[in-house]
Amino acid sequence: MEFGYFAQAFVPQFMLDEDPNAEHVRLMENLDFAIECDRNGVKYVWCPEHHFLTEYSHMPAPEVFLSFVAARTEQIHVGTAITNTTPPVNNPARVVERAMMLDHLSEGRFEFGTGRGSSTTEVFGFGIESLDITKDMWDETIAQFPQMWREGMYGPYEGRFFSMPQRNILPKPYTKPHPPMWVACGSPPTFSKAGAMGLGAFCFTTGDPHALEPLIKAYKDAVANATPVGDYVNDNILCVTSGLCMENREEAFDVASRINLHYYQSLVFHWLDNIPKPAGLPEWPDLLPAPTAEEIRAGADAGLLAIGDPEDSARLCQAYEDIGCDQLVISPLTTTMTYETAVQSIELFGREVIPRFDKDPVHRTTRMREAALGVEPL
Repeated sequence: MEFGYFAQAFVPQFMLDEDPNAEHVRLMENLDFAIECDRNGVKYVWCPEHHFLTEYSHMPAPEVFLSFVAARTEQIHVGTAITNTTPPVNNPARVVERAMMLDHLSEGRFEFGTGRGSSTTEVFGFGIESLDITKDMWDETIAQFPQMWREGMYGPYEGRFFSMPQRNILPKPYTKPHPPMWVACGSPPTFSKAGAMGLGAFCFTTGDPHALEPLIKAYKDAVANATPVGDYVNDNILCVTSGLCMENREEAFDVASRINLHYYQSLVFHWLDNIPKPAGLPEWPDLLPAPTAEEIRAGADAGLLAIGDPEDSARLCQAYEDIGCDQLVISPLTTTMTYETAVQSIELFGREVIPRFDKDPVHRTTRMREAALGVEPL
């Protein structure tokens, strides 16, 4: 199992109230932390595209952020999670142009994650009338990207949601035949759909890892017989979790109880109105109560949280590996832990935990691509 970092650019209002420059500070901390991840064995940094979602994510241009990451790192792959591929938000040709620029400038370290937006606030802000129609928009555009990557002219194309005269869309991919393709998955049918299309799957569902097991199984069953929309199958599924790794587990539980661990989760349910809300959920601006140190300890003891010492982290990692997760992604800066604490945590995690699980120096996405090209593994 591999590991990634999710750079969300979470900027809570109370931080802005204390420091009007907090937005800039948080963006730069996300950048600097990606560099620390590269130094400590984390193989991927993922960056979303979100619009208008105050506090939750101040990250509207992942390709800009990731170009800085690529320039300041050596090994880590830089991926969009996601690029919004609905034509009213991003013209498909412009998506390809920006993505392939990043593919070249990173010299083959780019991962192309796709999706359709995550809330009515975003979707309606670009003149799209319903969330449902964005499914059809994604279906149309995802099939066109591999066509645009091929040598020579693309089109003419006349579709339901966009059209183009014949044009040569440049640059062509640096990564041959093209970068790994991914899609964000939420509902159970989308996991099977992602697998059947040969796409890597982002799993943003939270909770007990074992609750994800049927979703991962549905993906793995489908990807085993995929008809890829691209030129090869990217058999990969990742899951996102929080994490805090410290030498002293009791200190970790205490710190975790004071970093607004559930504030971001409250924002998830406030903004992302396309996901079901649990019964009894507080109505925003009321918040989910912050867990106590005792509650966090109980979660770690049960193997449900990557919070505690390296053994606690390894226990949760093992649970994810056991259910078929290929990549576990942490997002420490969606809390208010200090930047220094986050760096100390990833250093310890990289030293004590990652080597237990990730024993291949080559990225799994590269293995998938090279296998399709007939390249023998090292």
